[in-house]
Amino acid sequence: MSLKTRITEDMKAAMRAREAARLSTIRLLLAAIKQKEVDERIEPTDADIVGIIDRMIKQRRESIAQFDAGGRPELSAAERAEIDILQGYMPQPLSAAEIDTMIDAALASADASGPAAMGKVMAALRPQLAGRADMTSVATKVKARLAG
Repeated sequence: MSLKTRITEDMKAAMRAREAARLSTIRLLLAAIKQKEVDERIEPTDADIVGIIDRMIKQRRESIAQFDAGGRPELSAAERAEIDILQGYMPQPLSAAEIDTMIDAALASADASGPAAMGKVMAALRPQLAGRADMTSVATKVKARLAG
């Protein structure tokens, strides 16, 4: 079953169960998927959908930081609930050891040395790690390995 089909089925289940918060979040996700379909005139793959979900989670994390800074814990809690729902559609995250192994393999295959190779290594890693690891921390690890 494709990820889009699973999301659509979950939307129907949330409607039947009258889960308003879950339904609202799933509808936002489906709208973002539909927007990609219309903008790019393609049928999004599961990898495309994971990218959309990842962006939505990042947006919510930024909102949480703003709401916490502004003293609005009720809005922050709503954003956290949306993140929990969205993370249910993300692939299983990789362990730190698995990420390190993939970084080592990418460094070896790209024959990378020095900070100039950062883009080449990250380009090799991005498709493998998308949605399964925090790319900011991966970039930090790669940068440290290239500098060392």
